[in-house]
Amino acid sequence: MMAQTEPRRQDQAVTSLPYRSDIDGLRAIAVLAVVFYHFGIPGFQGGFVGVDIFFVISGFLIGGILWREYDSTGRIWLRHFYIRRFRRLAPAFFTMAFVTAALCWALFLPFEFRELGKQLIAATVYLSNVLFFREAGYFDTASEEKPFLHTWSLAVEEQFYIFLPLFMLLLSRNRRVLLAALVGCWVLSLAACVMLTAPYQTATFYLFPFRAWELLSGVLLAIWGCETGRRWRGRAVLSWLGFALVLASILFIPAGPAFPGVLALAPVLGAVLLLANGCGRNHVNRALSTPEAVFFGKISYSLYLWHWPVLVLSLYLRGSYTGLPEAIAWMLLSVALGWLSWRFIEDPVRRRRLPGFTVLGGTAVASSAMLALGGWLYVNDGLPDRFGPAVRPHITATADFMQDWSRCHTPSEGPLMGLEVCPIGPDGPPKVLVWGDSHVRAYHEGLALAALEADTPGMIIWRAGCPPLFGVRKVESAATQAQDTACTNANLQIRQALSALPSLERVLLVGRWSYYANGTGIGIDAQNTIAVHPVAAPTRIGEPQAEIVARAIDATVAELRERVGDVVVMRQPPEIAQYTSRVAAREAALAGWPLARPPVTETSIPRAALAQRIAPAEAPWRALAEAGRIGWIDPWPRLCDDAACHALHDGQGYYFDNNHLTNTAALALSDLFVPVFTLDDGAGS
Repeated sequence: MMAQTEPRRQDQAVTSLPYRSDIDGLRAIAVLAVVFYHFGIPGFQGGFVGVDIFFVISGFLIGGILWREYDSTGRIWLRHFYIRRFRRLAPAFFTMAFVTAALCWALFLPFEFRELGKQLIAATVYLSNVLFFREAGYFDTASEEKPFLHTWSLAVEEQFYIFLPLFMLLLSRNRRVLLAALVGCWVLSLAACVMLTAPYQTATFYLFPFRAWELLSGVLLAIWGCETGRRWRGRAVLSWLGFALVLASILFIPAGPAFPGVLALAPVLGAVLLLANGCGRNHVNRALSTPEAVFFGKISYSLYLWHWPVLVLSLYLRGSYTGLPEAIAWMLLSVALGWLSWRFIEDPVRRRRLPGFTVLGGTAVASSAMLALGGWLYVNDGLPDRFGPAVRPHITATADFMQDWSRCHTPSEGPLMGLEVCPIGPDGPPKVLVWGDSHVRAYHEGLALAALEADTPGMIIWRAGCPPLFGVRKVESAATQAQDTACTNANLQIRQALSALPSLERVLLVGRWSYYANGTGIGIDAQNTIAVHPVAAPTRIGEPQAEIVARAIDATVAELRERVGDVVVMRQPPEIAQYTSRVAAREAALAGWPLARPPVTETSIPRAALAQRIAPAEAPWRALAEAGRIGWIDPWPRLCDDAACHALHDGQGYYFDNNHLTNTAALALSDLFVPVFTLDDGAGS
């Protein structure tokens, strides 16, 4: 329970903990490992385990304070515990958060600034680990666009600071039961982490129950030391073993789906051994106690706070680093900011004898301001009015790619069982099947409008990166093996289902044909590759991919004409090779900023630049159209003039990226689709 005043002996118990320079040295290893890993310094592929080392240190120190307090008073003094925590952590955190938010106001696009509002709220209420668990994983490239991603580990620690004192308070009447319960929690958390990392890696990485064992490892070590009167001198061989485990973890543990799991045992055990033997006189402990190590240990919290925003915002500004020297320069800026934060904010506040109500009141005011700021940014969509007319068309395009898929469903039985089916037009058995890849998604609003205007029921089936052709399989760099297999299986299922869909009278095929025929993207997405192979026979050695696709086109059209009827094909919109709305918006917004990268986007492309790429992709379709076997819809006259094709039209963004149209463009082109759904007339031209 908590009393109104704190006994003098409790104060003495807390402040009598001797300073250990080796712990600052271990902090230095942890924070530098994380910083080196994030800034891409070669050789530190496992540097992210520095967070696990921090967890052990935190558990050891906090557990030791609470257990000494419990041992000397028989109570847990929650008020004083949280005052100490807020005094230690809050000032530097809120300084970093407000400064980062101010910089993001100047840099971030509206949708990015809106997401920042969510991050501010989650970080303030110690739930950022839950927020990021529900979004992209820690090792995904998208993580580099979240300025507060690093607060996930702070949230885990804060949740621990809530859990541990309350847990000890609940069981404080029986010392043995409390110890047994803490050990039981350690066992359950470790077991869950090990067993669930493979199927639920993102959860085990971010969420407190699966990380609690790391913190409790430090807590149980501290309790053992208190109960046995340990002076932490230990043995040199154990210090060397702990150092070897920590170093090997930093150098060799791979990032990815196997962590934390069993792999996390190595850095945690290494940290435990170093803490348990840190006061002995040996070479390891002397190295950890050097002035250089102690310096980085003292600034470790502030350095951790600042390094990630510096990384995210510098990459936002620069696009990418020109090389290792530039990465080191930004890293040194992080160290400078970390030292300034420690020297003028963190350390002075920690040392001053501020009254408890001042600490709690200041934290409450700062938290309220942060929550209000985050909510304001989120509710106001990231303040889009910050930008001028040169930026707004691109900004609008970045948000113009969300369609209404509310009518979609996945049948649990029937010929299309397990496939997502999306009706368009009026209710009724579908008369038109729209089958394609992600370009169908881009056209959705225009297709839906055309189906309604023609009063014809239709059905959409689409799968990203999956050519709407029979008899082929694909292997794509941007897809997993499971996604590639799902594409093959879905196309086979559609082929088999046609005979069970007697209402169909016409099929519209939509795809990124040049991607499939050439095997690569273009311009900004040139790194994406796709290999298309026949399902029934091995690929002939040296056979151009365009020929494989051409044979599949002929076979697919022949089968669709026989089993359904009319076949219409949408000509792929011209690829604006060097355009993507998000990058273009960033470049326009950052124009004039010092150090901003030179623009790489272009809003137009000459027709001649696309001629060689589209020729092999469109040749089989044009031959079929000239023979009268398919209808051909050509959007190019609406997207290009005689010389070039353009991403912007009349001040509106028509392209989301270099090959997908926006909803605005799809609606503007909807009249092209009306003949497809007008079944008593021809379709295409």
